[in-house]
Amino acid sequence: QLAESGGGLVQPGGSLRLSCLASKFTFDYYTIAWFRQAPGKEREGVSCISIQNSTLYADSVKGRFTISRDNANTAVHLQMNNLKSEDTAVYYCAASAATLYLKSGWYDYWGQGTQVTVAA
Repeated sequence: QLAESGGGLVQPGGSLRLSCLASKFTFDYYTIAWFRQAPGKEREGVSCISIQNSTLYADSVKGRFTISRDNANTAVHLQMNNLKSEDTAVYYCAASAATLYLKSGWYDYWGQGTQVTVAA
């Protein structure tokens, strides 16, 4: 139901845009979030967007990342600017019937993940 794309290798200070393609039902009825997991660390919430377009961001990415819904393509995008080495992780999108929580336990459906590596 969820498929991520857009990961890759980027230099510090650079930008990437991740995309999460969802089924129409999931897109229309679920909050969609981005999580990430770095090696040896727990999965953490990055950002989420409700069906009403309300958004929530982790403090570590505020002002640098922007989440948005793409109605035409039933996708959620995560624009990541001014990337730092500590942003290196596997990024997952997830869907929840609840609204605006960045805790993984609230999420029912998960994508396979896409690797983001920030290195010089």
